[in-house]
Parts: sequence; C-alpha cells; structure tokens
Amino acid sequence: MRVGDGMLTLAKIALIFVIGFPLLMYLAQDSLIFHPQRLDEGRRIALGRTPQVESVFIHGADGVRLHAWHVQGDPLILYFGGNAEEVSWMLGDAARRVPGAGWLLVDYRGYGSSEGSPSEKTLVADALQWYDQFKSADKIYVFGRSLGSGVAVQLAAQRPVAGAILVAPFDSLVAVAKRHYPFLPVDWMLRHRFDSVALAPKMKAPLLCIVASHDDIIPPEHAKRLFDAWGGPKRWVGLDGAGHNSTDGESNYWPSIAGFLTEKSL
Repeated sequence: MRVGDGMLTLAKIALIFVIGFPLLMYLAQDSLIFHPQRLDEGRRIALGRTPQVESVFIHGADGVRLHAWHVQGDPLILYFGGNAEEVSWMLGDAARRVPGAGWLLVDYRGYGSSEGSPSEKTLVADALQWYDQFKSADKIYVFGRSLGSGVAVQLAAQRPVAGAILVAPFDSLVAVAKRHYPFLPVDWMLRHRFDSVALAPKMKAPLLCIVASHDDIIPPEHAKRLFDAWGGPKRWVGLDGAGHNSTDGESNYWPSIAGFLTEKSL
C-alpha cells in the first residue's frame, strides 16, 4: 500500500467515525434514554385485589391505553419514576412509609401495563391527562424520580400543585448528556430535552429536592442548578453516601418526604 493510499484510508475511517457514530447515537437515543419495564398481566390482576388499591386505565389523546395505580388517601401524590422503573413496587413501600397519603403511580407508555412508546412529548401530555382525571382531589403533589423529575416539573409548570418532590433530579437532559458524551454534538442531537431549569424560575410551588451525594449517573451539581433556579420555597436534603439507585434505603429519605407533606410551609 502506498503512503497516499494509507492516508486516504485513515481519512475515510475518521470520516465514518465523525459522521457515522453521532448518527448512530441519534437514531438510538430512545433506547438509551428509555428502558421500559413491563408488568405481567397476571401480576397486575393480583395487585389490583389489594385493599384500597385500584388498577386504573384511561386513553391518551391519541387513543393509546394508559395505566396507573391509584391508592386511596389524602393528599394525592402523582408519582413519575425513573427511566427503568416499573412502579408497582411502590404500592407497599409508599403506603407503609407515608400512612394516609394517596398515590397515583403512573406507568409511562410502554412501561408496566401501559401501551405505546415513550417520548418527552407523550409522557408530559399523559401526565397532564392523569392530573386532569384526578383534579378533584383536595391537594395534589408531584413526585418525580430521576427521569421522572423532568415530567413532574413540566406538569407543575402547567397545573396547580401543592408541592414538588424531586429525587435525583437534573437541570436538563441536555446538560446530563453532555457530561456523559462530551464528544457528541448533544445540543442538536437530543430530541427529548426535559429542560427543567428553564421552567424553574417561574415555579411558585414548594420544592423538596432529595439528592444522593455519590450519584454518578446524575451528579449532584445538576440538581443544584435546578434547586438554585427554583422560584418557590425550597428545601435541599442530601443523602450522604447514597448512590443514584440507593436513595430509598437512607434513614432520612422517607421521613423527609413525610415531613414535607405535612408541613404548612418550608
């Protein structure tokens, strides 16, 4: 092989990497962001027999069948989970940890017992529809974990809520993606942006922000930017030693949530 041929081959390889890899990541972003976890129908039926638990179905604006778990109680907490979370596990834990509270544990599209495919647009539209379905509740809180914090913030920006509980939240998915993929042109690639920090200054609802100190998926500085920008009263709870997926086991996790729900103000 001549020297000129070798240089041409290297240039072709570099061009394929520079163009091909970002294109591949762009096409694969849905599978990188969303990891739907399904629930067996037999298991759904069995859980639906639990006292004070209702398996609820509605149809989205586009006709897709959506599912959520409704636990009776007051106030009502609309729960939006992480990107790989099947939320039925909360049925026992949440009821035990926050006695008397009501819950609406939302299955994203493609998750649990909901049909369809997830996207930022559809998840937010579905969240608004779930809120409207239960808006007769005396007091409604939103609770978003990780990816769900982006859904919860957009819901709180469009509907009146008594407060927002955000666990391992982020400023924007663009900022988080730039951290993990600094070599990619994330700004123009990312379709699902979940730009919570842009909405935060106009928020008036109280915020409880719970952050794991050793979170290597969404490092605490992303939550701090959102917290600092929040326009309403706010409280920061740091979980020393906790990681992204170990928040619930910390001793001050559930007491902080229970206290937030019963306080008149922060």
